[in-house]
Order: sequence, then C-alpha cells, then structure tokens
Amino acid sequence: MAGRRDALLTTRDKNHSVTASRIAVAVFIGVLLGSIFAFFLPHGFLTSTPTPPTLNRKMVSSACESPEQVNALKFDIRSAKEKNSELKKEVKGLMERLRLAEQGKGQATEQFVVLGENHKAGPVGTVKALRTNPPVIPDDSVNPRLAKILEEVAIYKEIVVVLANTNVLEMLQVWFTNIKRVGIPNYLVVALDDRIEEFCKSNDVPVYRRDPDQGVDSIAKSGGNHAVSGLKFRVLREFLQLGYSVLLSDVDIVYLQNPFDYIYRDSDVESMSDGHSNHTAYGFNDVFDEPSMGWARYAHTMRIWVYNSGFFYIRPTIPSIELLDRVADRLSKDSKAWDQAVFNELLFFPSHPGYDGLHASKRTMDMYLFMNSKVLFKTVRKDAKLKKLKPVIVHVNYHPNKLERMNAVVEFYVNGKQDALDSFPDGSD
Repeated sequence: MAGRRDALLTTRDKNHSVTASRIAVAVFIGVLLGSIFAFFLPHGFLTSTPTPPTLNRKMVSSACESPEQVNALKFDIRSAKEKNSELKKEVKGLMERLRLAEQGKGQATEQFVVLGENHKAGPVGTVKALRTNPPVIPDDSVNPRLAKILEEVAIYKEIVVVLANTNVLEMLQVWFTNIKRVGIPNYLVVALDDRIEEFCKSNDVPVYRRDPDQGVDSIAKSGGNHAVSGLKFRVLREFLQLGYSVLLSDVDIVYLQNPFDYIYRDSDVESMSDGHSNHTAYGFNDVFDEPSMGWARYAHTMRIWVYNSGFFYIRPTIPSIELLDRVADRLSKDSKAWDQAVFNELLFFPSHPGYDGLHASKRTMDMYLFMNSKVLFKTVRKDAKLKKLKPVIVHVNYHPNKLERMNAVVEFYVNGKQDALDSFPDGSD
C-alpha cells in the first residue's frame, strides 16, 4: 500500500510541476507582449491625434500678430510684387517674340527648309531660296551700359540711331523735333561730345555718350559730315552684337512718317537710293557700244545708282556685321576713301579671283517714300500729282545748304506752305 501511495504522490507532484511551468510561461509571454505593445503603441489602440502645438499657437495669436510676423508678412508681399514684376517682363518678352514670329512667319519656314536636311527641288515656279539670314545670338557683355539703354528705348528690337557732334547741333534739333512730332519713340542719339549730350538731355532726347576712344575721339569731336559718317560703321557693330536692328540715320533728314511702318525686314541691308528714277534707283540694262568690234559692238552691262550710306536699315546677322567690319577696315587703311563708295563696293562686287565677295542680301527702298533731295527738288516739286504724295523721310543729301532746305521741307509737308520749295535751285549754287 505504501508503495502505491508513493507512486500516486509522485504522479501528483509531476502534474503540479507541469501546471506551474505552463503558468510561468503564460505569464512570461503576457509580460513580453505587454512590453512590445507598450513600446510601439505608447498611447494605446484608441487614441485621437493631438492638435499640434503650432496650430494652437497660430489660432490663439491670429487675432494679434507679433511685430516679427507682421514684418514677415510685409516681406512676403514685397517678394510677391517683385515676382509679379518679373512675370510682367516675361509676358512682355513673350509678346515681343510672338510679334516677331508673326512678322517672320514665312521666313522661319524658309530657313528650316534651306538650312535643314537636303531636299529635292519642287515644280517650276515653287522653288524659293533663302533671303533672310538668321539673327545672331545677343551678347550683352559687349556693352552692358548700351544694352541697358536699348532695353529701355528700343521697340521690338529696333531703333533709329544718329551720330552727332556740336557741328550739326541746329540740324539735330530739326531732326529730333520732327521725330517727336511724328511719334517715333524708339530713337537714340549717339553723342560724340559733351555739348551734344547735354543738349539732348535738356530736350528730353534719348542719348548715349560713347566711352572715350583714342583712335577716333578727334573725329568724333571735330570731324565733318564725311568723317563722322565713316565712324558710324564702328559704332553700329555693338548694336548688332547686342541683337538690335538699326535704322541708321544721318542728321540731315526730315521725318514725316514712321519709317518702321514701311520696312520689309527681308534682307540684311535695306537702303534708300541715290537714284532719281526707276531705272537709276532699281537697276537697268545699260548697253555699251564699241563700233570697232563690228557685229559684237554691243555689250550689255548692269547698272544701278549707289545706296545711300546715310539712311539704311541693317539687321543683326553675320553678313551685316561682316559688312561693317570690312567697311571700317577699308576706311582705316585709306584716309581718302569715301565711306559710301566703300559701302556699295562691298555690297555689290561679286567674288572673283583674289577676292571673296560679301554674301549679304539687300533691298532698295521706294524712292518716293524714302526720298533724296534730288528727287524732291528736281522732279517732285514740279509735278502736280507727285506733290500730293507724302514721303516717309526726305534726305537733304544732294545739297549743301542743308538746314535751310530741311526747314523748307517742314514748311511744305507739315505746315502746308505750297511755295516753300520754290525759291531753291535744282542743284547747288
């Protein structure tokens, strides 16, 4: 009996030990799980997201801002205004590009066709070569001061430019008085001395004073018409490098309409002519007769009267800049050379052995709209029908008494004095 009881006690002790072990394991697992949940979920399962202290502070202080916050708000407003101003400039730039795109809608297509991949020639009558060279990439680093002035004065990257020193002060006054009367806002006087600069500023005329240049300073201050005319080719280069098209003007010109309304803009150079008829202005086939040659006595020649280097529109292209460089170089090497003769030789002479010609496109302006004084005094004033036409400009280039004739042109076309031109001879006395 005793052995059986001991066996039963042993079995009971074993069962009790197993139960105690299981309880201990369960307690351990419970403590472990509790620790895990306490670590990852410190606020329990059902907790609401607390309101951030910053929000509470903003809600409390919204009715009463601190000076620092007020200053911060003012700074934000200023920043917004500056951004708005920048956006306006961008919009203006986009509008300008849109206008230029519309203006040269066909030109862009031509450039793509010609400069792009090779292509076959189309049917007869449909082939058209490229006439308008693409503009250069503007480089403001060339002359930052001039770039800033042009940004304020030029319109659609175009500007009328005249060079002037004290020798032509009275004519300059007639020049800009009529430009203002017509309503041309985009013009600039390149002052070659201090007096002209002061004179322009006192008359509210846009002016640019060149930096001193030892090589040309004496010409700028005291040179006559021809000397100053040669200087302009050096000065114009910077305008083109900055990406602006220039309507170069001599000072002996009376403006009667806005010339930008009559420019084609399809060539590198667009110039008025010294011609006085359709043949002389636009070109003709001139037959040279040499009787000693027998049946071959007649030789055909192409003739055209020169472009006037005192009034031309030039686009910012590589051929245009090369033209200015070549003219300036020739004039620097030959003090007796006339800038207008050199200007035309470089534009018209073709490539030949020993010489590479300039590949610049050109257009002749309408001689009755862009009128020289020979056309006016020799033909127009004597023709009842032609007298009714209103030119864009009149250039007193053929006559020495320039100021008197300029004033007479104003009297005739502006003030309607019909006999204002009658007292002058056809030519010079």
